[in-house]
Amino acid sequence: MTQAMEMLPRKLEIADMSATGLSSAIKSQEVSCREVMQAFLDRIDRFNPTVNAIVALGDSASLLSEADAMDARLSRGEWLGPLHGMPQAPKDILPAAGMVTTRGSPLFRDAVSPSDAIVFERMRKSGSIFIGRTNTPEFGLGGHTYNAVYGVTGNSLDPRLSAGGSSGGTAAAVALGMLPIADGSDMMGSLRTPAAFNNVWGLRTTPGCVPYGPGDEVFLQQFTVAGPMARNPQDLALLLSVQAGYDARVPTSYKQPAFDHVSGLERSFKRCRVGWLGDMQGFLPMEPGVMAIAESALRSLEAIGCLVEEAAVDFDLQSLWRAWLDLRSFSVSGFGGALYSDSRKKPLLKPEAVWEIERGLALKSSEFFQASCVRTAWYQAINRLLKQYEFLVLPSAQVFPFDADIHWPQSINGHQMTTYHEWLKVAIPATMAGLPALAAPAGFNEAGLPAGIQIIGRQQADWSLLQLGCAYEQASGQSLRRSPLLDC
Repeated sequence: MTQAMEMLPRKLEIADMSATGLSSAIKSQEVSCREVMQAFLDRIDRFNPTVNAIVALGDSASLLSEADAMDARLSRGEWLGPLHGMPQAPKDILPAAGMVTTRGSPLFRDAVSPSDAIVFERMRKSGSIFIGRTNTPEFGLGGHTYNAVYGVTGNSLDPRLSAGGSSGGTAAAVALGMLPIADGSDMMGSLRTPAAFNNVWGLRTTPGCVPYGPGDEVFLQQFTVAGPMARNPQDLALLLSVQAGYDARVPTSYKQPAFDHVSGLERSFKRCRVGWLGDMQGFLPMEPGVMAIAESALRSLEAIGCLVEEAAVDFDLQSLWRAWLDLRSFSVSGFGGALYSDSRKKPLLKPEAVWEIERGLALKSSEFFQASCVRTAWYQAINRLLKQYEFLVLPSAQVFPFDADIHWPQSINGHQMTTYHEWLKVAIPATMAGLPALAAPAGFNEAGLPAGIQIIGRQQADWSLLQLGCAYEQASGQSLRRSPLLDC
């Protein structure tokens, strides 16, 4: 057998390894960083032209040279951390030093960032090699990944369908093994929706768990968080161990307790109380089949010892939705107002961004304050429920992956959507309460389309969510189902 014939199976095996296993193999020098880089570049060559998940891909020769440098450091006994030699493609929404950060907007098509966001700074320090960016919708707005710079990202199971958003490029890349793990961000389900659409895992972290910045404004911004995406919860924990922790540049960040991201994930869930929120008493219209799959996933929680009960939050949910609209529009107008006010730039904004900015600019300070009061009342209400239950569960998305040619679902099961993001309402309970939420695969419908559940934990209980995720995964096995593209 020739050396080339021996290498081919090894390359394919590397791209399918768990990130945890790959990290260990790199550290022990069972595989070289060059072999790892070549394996993932081969996988990208195979699938990325079909799904368009990774954009602004670097030159292969330069990336292999970076991998060689990482191998040289290992040979000198310099292991940088769990991500040493790992190819990564930071989501194209936060700045990455020396890379173009378009944020999905033609206004920033050629904007090269001078410095890293904190989360990327930490990933580099741990040994990541940045190979490109993962695609996102314009400014991360909307649950479907398309933009005027790079185009549409297709679903990892069927590229004719949406990969979700705004971390759609992240999810498709991870699902197809083009990246071992990857970063994402979440405001209105931007980690949770693509996780459900691509049958992978995502963690919306507690605000402050992973510092989100630095930025021009670091006090009011509490909706969008950075977090990991992976093919299993152990790999989520690996990346979170790098991303999380206090940084003085972000005053709302906080120190993490000591936690072993490998052995620390084992825990018994016997008699752990879990509340099933379902469709929240009809507040959340669901595409037929979504609820049945989510309810079937509850059996896996029961199989590990959880006591699952129907639960409800005593709250005016329509007032929650109205408050969300105001607070989100306020946030979007904060970073987009200057673009909107520039007559040369405004025509390049997508209609949904213009709508959000105009709403935000028209808000009165009293309306903003009232919306914040509603948010506070919601947190108090859901926190009371979390004294009865350690975790709350509801679907990750209200629909199955839809045709990638449409911008967003106009209706769900006969209910007309009044905004471009109303079909993502299932994401706001966790976001408005500032709580962590783990998106986990739940199953497939008869057409082979995936659905997921989100498990909401108590504030700063991110690691407890990952522990539950590990136990749930062992009982359900849903994340073992591969994309049919991988077998072609």
